Amino acid sequence: MHALPRFRLLTLVLGTLLLAACATATAPPAEAPQPAAAASTAPAPVTVPERYVSLETPAEELDSLATWPGDDGMTWLIASGKSSHRIVVYDAEDGTRLRDFGSEGSAPGQFDRPNGLAVYGDHLFVVERDNHRVQVLHLPDFAVVGTFGEKELRSPYGIWLHETEPGELEVYVTDSFMYGDKFDQVPPFAELDQRVRRYRVQFDQDDRLRANYGGAFGDTGEASALRMVESIAGDRANDRLLIADEDRRHESTLREYSFSGRYTGRSLPQDSFGAEAEGVALWSCPDGSGYWVAVDQLAPLTLFHLFDRVTLEPRGTFHGNTTAHTDGVALHAASMPHFPGGALFAVHDDKAVAAFDLRDVAQALNLSPACVD
Repeated sequence: MHALPRFRLLTLVLGTLLLAACATATAPPAEAPQPAAAASTAPAPVTVPERYVSLETPAEELDSLATWPGDDGMTWLIASGKSSHRIVVYDAEDGTRLRDFGSEGSAPGQFDRPNGLAVYGDHLFVVERDNHRVQVLHLPDFAVVGTFGEKELRSPYGIWLHETEPGELEVYVTDSFMYGDKFDQVPPFAELDQRVRRYRVQFDQDDRLRANYGGAFGDTGEASALRMVESIAGDRANDRLLIADEDRRHESTLREYSFSGRYTGRSLPQDSFGAEAEGVALWSCPDGSGYWVAVDQLAPLTLFHLFDRVTLEPRGTFHGNTTAHTDGVALHAASMPHFPGGALFAVHDDKAVAAFDLRDVAQALNLSPACVD
């Protein structure tokens, strides 16, 4: 969830507006007309029980998730600990905590408020809000490969990347810098064209990192600007980025951009989210179809909304028996021994990780069985 440098800002009836967990939300006040929504209200939610919820560790303040399949057949579930300034590793099969890495600081291998995570091959990308950088580590030893973004990033949060050619990546990082004594003021509209920064990242044969800044983007219209951003995910096949705007003082939703940084004028249905639009992940199916999974950060239970990969029409909503106040999610579609059809992992209340079997989700929401076969 969104946060402000060195402060825990309390605002609205939600409790913490940014990084802390949100309380049950009410609808935001009406404002200027909004861009066209993708479709109508999502169906009523159904219950999908978690396959596990890990032991709670409140001191970590867990935020984002990523998965990494190791050479030994074990899949890691990797989480960022914002308050502990380290990376926490779980066994994705059962939620057992395996290890942690890092400490507070700015040296290589240290972190200051780590947030967004992404995995490419054996490389882990860690966004550090208060070190204003992205640090790249090699797995499984966490050897530091390098950093980038220090010159441009001001308050980075989320990250998404895709391979454009072998060994070369396009990396998108959300940058939610704020103004005011308590860092609670959204910048002027003219500056909101810097909400997403783009980098070209390459690795040479010796695993050395080279990164080039490719500029920033973001709509600056009053009704459609990205005010407070964190989560971002993309779909290369459909030239689509979905970017979460968490500012409920205006409207919290996911807005659609092209890979070139052009706002399409579409957002997910404005009545889809009762609280903040948070984590987002793409569930790709073998036939090219699939679903977007979007987090609605509610209490006492998080709602997970599913939208059609191509049309963005609602396809169903579910919640677990325990999972609440979810920030990050990670969707692992590959088969695992305990999850033959893949799994959706979610942060629970900043202090644990939870797992949903994608076969259970598909059955409960009458989704295509081909996605989990």
